[in-house]
Amino acid sequence: MAQYYGQRASVPGTLLISEGTFISARAGGYSNVPGIYTESHIEGWRKVTDAVHRNSSYIVCQLWSLGRAANPEVAKRENIEIMGPSPIPIDPKHPVPRQMDHRDIQLMIEDYAQAARNAIAAGFDAVELHGANGYIIDQFLQTNTNERSDEYGGDIERRSRFGLEAVRAVIDAIGAKRVGIRLSPWSTFNGMRMDDPIPQFRHFIQKLNDLDLAYLHLVEPRIAGNMDVESVDSLDFAMQEWKKPLLLAGGYVADTARTLVDEKVPDRDVVVTFGRYFISTPDLPFRIQKGLELTQYDRATFYTPQKAEGYIDYAFSKAFLDQQLAEVA
Repeated sequence: MAQYYGQRASVPGTLLISEGTFISARAGGYSNVPGIYTESHIEGWRKVTDAVHRNSSYIVCQLWSLGRAANPEVAKRENIEIMGPSPIPIDPKHPVPRQMDHRDIQLMIEDYAQAARNAIAAGFDAVELHGANGYIIDQFLQTNTNERSDEYGGDIERRSRFGLEAVRAVIDAIGAKRVGIRLSPWSTFNGMRMDDPIPQFRHFIQKLNDLDLAYLHLVEPRIAGNMDVESVDSLDFAMQEWKKPLLLAGGYVADTARTLVDEKVPDRDVVVTFGRYFISTPDLPFRIQKGLELTQYDRATFYTPQKAEGYIDYAFSKAFLDQQLAEVA
């Protein structure tokens, strides 16, 4: 892992966001996912953050809690109880989650705060709460997963409460300038997508504006999880509400990213993020700067644990390597 992240930090000033990282054992339920809730996790991640910082780059820890999206086989094996805002499964093939009570909610919020402290202790520069793609924060926000009638559900404001309390707890732990959050208002991944997400997410983003976060990270409608989809929906409403630095993810390539930043929103503080192409192109920022072609990724190697293939064996461009040699000479 340290080699992988170190490779992708090779262009000084690069901002990396880690893979999703479980905030606690109870927040998990997928195989081969790192955590940030034990001393050994902190020590292991410190090797990664050191590798990034040696290249004068930065790294954010993405804080992850699955909720009802936990894999039932993994959950059983690891003695994890699958929970969610309401007893609504992803689909008939998935188990019905137990509705979280107030103690469960408070423990999860405390998990976010402690994970944030641990991330900073591990050398991360900031944290990002994963509030997208049908995981726990997203589940509380949307009507098709939250049918509660208490203070954590029933209307727009109360459905926002869990996410806002988690964000505030993390802010109290490490400071607002080290905190971001990721949202996907239009995603159908993990059985999501309420009938009209705009009022809910507009309210949530308005409240986030008041917290002075480092950034908001939005997923474009054309992405559902790790797949491309057709969509005519727009994030314009969210971009209009958010007044601070904005990260956008969603199937961008160099040309479309440049068009967005330079032509569509030239007066906004917008950063385009890359996921799949950054896996296959370790010197991606350099190639975009120089107008060089990105390496095509191999989706078949995305989830093959403990293998170098498709992970740390992608080549740097000759132009980048030549520049490195020239700087050393």
